[in-house]
Amino acid sequence: MNELRCEYCFHHCLIREGGVGFCRARTNSGGKNHCGNYGRLTGLAMDPIEKKPLARFHPGSWVLSVGSYGCNLSCPFCQNWQISMADEQSSGYEAVSAEKLADLIMRTPDNLGIAFTYNEPLISFEYILDVAELVKPKGYKIIAVTNGCVEETVLEKLSGVLDAMNIDLKGDRSYYQELGGSYDQVRHTIEYMHDKCHVEITSLIVPGKNDREEWVKEEAKWLASLNPNIPYHLTRYFPNWKYDIPATPKETIWHLKDIAEEYLNDVLTGNMR
Repeated sequence: MNELRCEYCFHHCLIREGGVGFCRARTNSGGKNHCGNYGRLTGLAMDPIEKKPLARFHPGSWVLSVGSYGCNLSCPFCQNWQISMADEQSSGYEAVSAEKLADLIMRTPDNLGIAFTYNEPLISFEYILDVAELVKPKGYKIIAVTNGCVEETVLEKLSGVLDAMNIDLKGDRSYYQELGGSYDQVRHTIEYMHDKCHVEITSLIVPGKNDREEWVKEEAKWLASLNPNIPYHLTRYFPNWKYDIPATPKETIWHLKDIAEEYLNDVLTGNMR
């Protein structure tokens, strides 16, 4: 049987001919690792840059945001689970070529660039590269909102292409096991990319999961060792998908912000409605 080992994230899926990996995006086509969700868009909108969230990258700007289907994690609180947990059959996508998206980016007034978001964008890095090749020379910015769980080979391809990233830092090693992710891999992504483009970090604080003072202190201290000016977003969780845990108390976020500010110069709060 014609099988291949996907080397683009920690799962290292063994994919049979015609099959698909855990992420529902990487496929085996003729023995080659193919981007099965290439240009298959499930969402497209103009967003304020702060919604990514990127607080210190061209604040006040608007950016065209797109997403596809699939993800290489399975976070039970995912707010976009209808597309991140979808596949080719269930996603209801529209096929948009790199050229068509590039044209839309350049025709949209007052547009900073393109943000690949909503699902996990780095599992479709080829699409990012192809779109960037068309619009980056025109001055448009290339942004990725990502869980950061990819191998360095993907980061090498995107280094010098991405202008900004928001990278999730979801919890400690045991919590990443619950989410089906890799704590070590996301930390490596942050370490690798923090000085190659503008990087901001987000932790969605879930009661009883990652709201310990000790964990926030440890991560803030580690981020500060890379650069104490890295913006760090502590975001309030609300119940979604499989989690019915009550929403994070606002007081928890404010307290953890105080803890993180012992090490970092730019700690922000989110979802404080």
